Amino acid sequence: MNVLVVGGGGREHAICWKLAQSPAVEKLFCAPGNGGIAALAECVPISATDVEGITAWAVEHRMDFVVVAPDDPLALGLVDRLEAAGIPAFGPRKNAAIIEASKIFSKNLMKKYHIPTAAYETFTDMEAALAYVEAQGAPIVVKADGLALGKGVVVAQTVEEAKEAVRAMMSGEKFGAAGTKLVIEECMTGPEVTVLAFCDGETLVPMPSSQDHKRAFDGDQGPNTGGMGAFSPSPYYTQEVARRCREEIFLPTVAALWAEGRPFQGVLYFGLMLTPSGPKVVEYNARFGDPECQAVLSLLDSDLMDIFQACRNGTLGTADIRWKKGASCCLVLASGGYPGAYAKGLPISGLEEAGQSAVVFHAGTRRDEDGSVRTNGGRVLGVTAVGDSLEEAVSGAYAAAGHISFEHMHFRRDIGRTCRHCPAD
Repeated sequence: MNVLVVGGGGREHAICWKLAQSPAVEKLFCAPGNGGIAALAECVPISATDVEGITAWAVEHRMDFVVVAPDDPLALGLVDRLEAAGIPAFGPRKNAAIIEASKIFSKNLMKKYHIPTAAYETFTDMEAALAYVEAQGAPIVVKADGLALGKGVVVAQTVEEAKEAVRAMMSGEKFGAAGTKLVIEECMTGPEVTVLAFCDGETLVPMPSSQDHKRAFDGDQGPNTGGMGAFSPSPYYTQEVARRCREEIFLPTVAALWAEGRPFQGVLYFGLMLTPSGPKVVEYNARFGDPECQAVLSLLDSDLMDIFQACRNGTLGTADIRWKKGASCCLVLASGGYPGAYAKGLPISGLEEAGQSAVVFHAGTRRDEDGSVRTNGGRVLGVTAVGDSLEEAVSGAYAAAGHISFEHMHFRRDIGRTCRHCPAD
């Protein structure tokens, strides 16, 4: 099969890495790809959001299957466009991808189908939103309705901080049109856990749980980022918690989308809060999380291409899905200044040495004609190790990362070692 993966980050590198192991995949392409993906696939210089450009290229080059990995092209309807052109694609169609593209839609869906989540209100008027914050007090959570690169959420600890977030979002200053509508919700407490699940519209198969670290600095300090690291599985996701999540959240969500005429085929991301009154949904995503994807796919012991086809063909219930025992850890090496301003084009050394004991997934890199690799983004690399225990996986990731260097490199020192609400804290 000729397979095209759409996207160019660490998540897409992990997907390409796993697909390259499938005997069914004869030739692998990635649009636009990055410096690491270039070692596995032929990179195609087309933006992931260029729906017509990608579709035309896929038709011209006779792709047998396309994997649409990022949120933006899913929300823009790339899967619909590819399918209309006769090319099978992995990922939800536009009317199902709205579960991530609009937080207002997802919150209203949960309310309608009694899926546990935080109490909330939605706003299109800034003054009404500011008055609501004043009346509710803090802490309180302010969320942009649309896609905002994983950064459209402010957990405000004071009323003034919440008001600043409302003004910045609703003025269009921070996230453009994505922030002109808001969800403001109660601030839940408890351990946070992510569960990704394969879906074929009716059947759902959860993957191992994971936890990510969103804040830029150690101890969960500093600004929110797209993710500074992740590990799998979560120590909080016990069998009893898994049972409740499946019965109260996962299956009802898939059934709700089906009932709404929006069958979900792809990867459904459940961001969960394990509150004192039980698990509740923090957010949905319509695709693999990043860097959770890198951690979780490192534990997959089955053919990913077979699973993708089963999701698309409605045969997930009979798919062979197996997972390795043990744990994994993905440590993100970021550019100095991220998630703010940062330099690009800095040479990276030590990749070969790090790759001897871990898998180094590239996120923001480019490869020069001479084969050298340079920085080309905020999150640059995701050093991922697997071990018999979480401690072993974490140690492996940090040991491998010790070989890598680029100017102003920044990473957290506590990924998988400490986290909010951990018993050992």
